Amino acid sequence: MKDLSILIPARNEMFLAKTVEDILSNIEADTEVIVILDGQWSDPPLKQHDRLKVIFLPESIGQRAATNMACRLSKAKYVMKCDAHCAFDKGFDRKMIAEMSDDWTMVPTMRNLHAFDWVCPDGHRRYQSPSGPCKECGKPVARDVVWIPKTKPQSNSYCFDPDPHFQYFNEFTKRPEYQKQGDLSESMSIQGSCFMLTREKYWELGICDESFGSWGSQGIEVACKTWLSGGKVIINHKTWYAHMFRTQGGDFSFPYPQSEHKVQAAKKHARNLFFENKWEKARHPISWLVEKFWPVKGWTEESLAKLKAQESGAKPAKNLTAGIVYFTDNVLDEGIMNKCREQLKKSGLPIVSVSLKPIDFGHNIVVNEERGILTMFKQILAGLEKLDTDAVFLCEHDVLYHPSHFSFKPYAKDLYYYNTNSWLLRASDGHALYYDCKKLGQLCGDRKLLIDHFRKRIAIVEKNGFNRRMGFEPGTHKRPERVDDLKCELWRSDAPNVDIKHDKNLTGTRWNQSEFRDKRNCQNWQEAEEIPGWGKGKSVI
Repeated sequence: MKDLSILIPARNEMFLAKTVEDILSNIEADTEVIVILDGQWSDPPLKQHDRLKVIFLPESIGQRAATNMACRLSKAKYVMKCDAHCAFDKGFDRKMIAEMSDDWTMVPTMRNLHAFDWVCPDGHRRYQSPSGPCKECGKPVARDVVWIPKTKPQSNSYCFDPDPHFQYFNEFTKRPEYQKQGDLSESMSIQGSCFMLTREKYWELGICDESFGSWGSQGIEVACKTWLSGGKVIINHKTWYAHMFRTQGGDFSFPYPQSEHKVQAAKKHARNLFFENKWEKARHPISWLVEKFWPVKGWTEESLAKLKAQESGAKPAKNLTAGIVYFTDNVLDEGIMNKCREQLKKSGLPIVSVSLKPIDFGHNIVVNEERGILTMFKQILAGLEKLDTDAVFLCEHDVLYHPSHFSFKPYAKDLYYYNTNSWLLRASDGHALYYDCKKLGQLCGDRKLLIDHFRKRIAIVEKNGFNRRMGFEPGTHKRPERVDDLKCELWRSDAPNVDIKHDKNLTGTRWNQSEFRDKRNCQNWQEAEEIPGWGKGKSVI
């Protein structure tokens, strides 16, 4: 198996032969070049080489389709798509491969390629541009190929705006978080003229999706599919490539026929696919990516808020399954217990119950441990390992869950989700209380993610004991005692859940704002004798 296949889709490319020659003279790994001549022969022709494969197509199929054809011919671990007008650093392939991870898309530092000048008989030179007589003396000119990778400017950071339109993101390179990354830095997006990833990941993510059209939004497509699927876009500063830019129109423009209509169609497809969460392989919404690099060039607080509002109506994968892990310490009042279980059955979801004594509810598992915080964590893990659904709702034995709670499905596999529409109900007198908070019994998430979290949590508590600075709720703080670095998002069910507080709760409840040292932890404080959608507190249970 080869290390790397370099995929070059080419049509009307006068520097294709020079690009291939440059690549072959600079590779140092077991690398091959696969060229698709998309509807036109190379002029000048390509020279035969044992590391070069050339396919000629009598009719053009488009840049993305040609790249896919080249990738199908590859048997290498990695593939690199590049344009047919590029120069490369010595050993660029070896330097890229040495730093790669299987879920990354990697791009070398990008330089500008000074490919040629126009020169007249009197020696006047004009930098690469459309053809035409010398602008100083009017005499005919000839092309002089100089092939100079310019050291300035060098590009290492890119982004896109809400349009979405590609942007250079030099502002990001001045931030401390960027400068700490060293020779392998993260980038929100890429330019699209050169990128490398594993061949397996290329097909898994559907890179070069032909529904975008032949050309346009390629960098945005590749970057979004990499980031939103859980990977990273990395710029490798240890090597470089130089790209020749053709932005002056005339006969020094794009090799494929282009129109503003096609460019806008590609952008529209990108918006539909990523901004409306229609890409089924996404583990993150695109707002996550924007916030990761915030502030981002071209974005305002208003445009980000609009994006997040749009995402709130997003739907998860169609076939996502969900189930319930119900955990109890068996000390709950029987009347409250039965009321909560009957309400939970209305969800219609499979239930695994985990108790300290046998109970007749769902698929029951008994954990033979003493009542306590560590035991609760072990109960949750046992239920997660027994359930076989994609997503899981963690349900406490003393909460009345409204059926609308279970209509939510998590769209990302590495985020914790909390329903914040939950009221506290004091069983002794029916007094109800609401404030914004995130609670373990209102948590929903990817089952495998939760299994991993609670295994780590249990190991920490068994070794060091439980520290309240660790907290109960995954993803809700950044304290050093946290279990992992993952984050959470919030949702609100159509009707609230009712968290019943009684004399046998494992943890206490604060019923007065003065009991909170940090008032940010009790925002939107509301006290009532009646709970919306449920009625008077005394009658609820």
